[in-house]
Amino acid sequence: MKADREQTPRRSGRLSILCFSLTGWATGQRLAKGLRACGYEVFLDGKSRYLQDSISQSTQEWTGMQFLQAEGIIFVGACGIAVRSIAPFVAGKKQDPAVLVADECGRFVISLLSGHLGGANELTQRAADILGAVPVITTATDLHHRFAVDVFAKKNRCAIFHMKAAKELSAALLAGEQAGFYSEYPWEGPLPEGLVLCKRDGYPVKNTKTEYGAEASKERGFGQDRPLRIGVAVTIHKNCMPFESTVQVVPPVVAVGMGCRKGKEKEAVKDMAEQLLAEEGLYKEAVLALASHELKKEEPGLLALSDEWNVPFCTFLPQELLGAPGEFTPSAFVEQVTGVDNVCERSAVCASGGGRLFVRKRGGGGVTIAAARKEWRAYFE
Repeated sequence: MKADREQTPRRSGRLSILCFSLTGWATGQRLAKGLRACGYEVFLDGKSRYLQDSISQSTQEWTGMQFLQAEGIIFVGACGIAVRSIAPFVAGKKQDPAVLVADECGRFVISLLSGHLGGANELTQRAADILGAVPVITTATDLHHRFAVDVFAKKNRCAIFHMKAAKELSAALLAGEQAGFYSEYPWEGPLPEGLVLCKRDGYPVKNTKTEYGAEASKERGFGQDRPLRIGVAVTIHKNCMPFESTVQVVPPVVAVGMGCRKGKEKEAVKDMAEQLLAEEGLYKEAVLALASHELKKEEPGLLALSDEWNVPFCTFLPQELLGAPGEFTPSAFVEQVTGVDNVCERSAVCASGGGRLFVRKRGGGGVTIAAARKEWRAYFE
């Protein structure tokens, strides 16, 4: 039985700990106290006849609920209990929460599931520091100190696509093969070992300095006359596939500004938004917010789309919209009704933090839409 992830949104920062003995309870209390001091919301439970207020449901039932609600689960007890408990609910790297196991004496903390995207490896190190325990981390890229694209995506708060390619990338880097790196956005920090700066066609960059100031040395691909086989593309475009095997890392940088007639049905609003994404070849995961005039703050269609896409819906006062930088498509009718000459373009720019308008006003069926892209950069540690 797979847990239904759509029923209950997982709460960021929530950790659930389950202990199975009196000794384990003492260890769990130490761990909970330390994690709370780090800013986590921690729930501590026990499952034993010797523990007061032991949970009544089975361990597996408890685990299923935590898979729906918690960002991380920590079992204080034997690995076997943890493995049997989580087995029915494991779905995949993109869905699973972090799962850790600590022995009841607090000597070892093991990263069991979702080490990278779920953050189990990082949480394991933190828990081990709290307990004075030995962290046990078995992911190969960590052991060999190689670039892990899923960790890069998570730390930059990006979505990631083509997980098969991500596995191939890790395998290639571990085998000493070079991999390409292409980005539509600037970055800070040197490219990790094994990555070669490439153009959008997958060919390595020939000059030693990039427009972003990153180095592309002779040892890292300078002078190669063929595209690299595998690599990473930081992009918001679905068709950006520079390499035969491309992992796409998608930053949330697009603000979608919308206007509509009062009471416009959700389907019309959604259709217009989906049409924009399709025509521009954008990932939905690239959308950081929907935006409009404050007059639309209770507009059902816009609110429904915001809920469905799980992005904020931002509204702005007329004076805020008038302060948006740039040139906009004016409408005398819109100005008469709202006090500003354009809603969708101006609100997109405002929601993007003063970013660049790259989709100008378009519309139909009583809905208008535009999009702006915020300034953003990736970070390598």
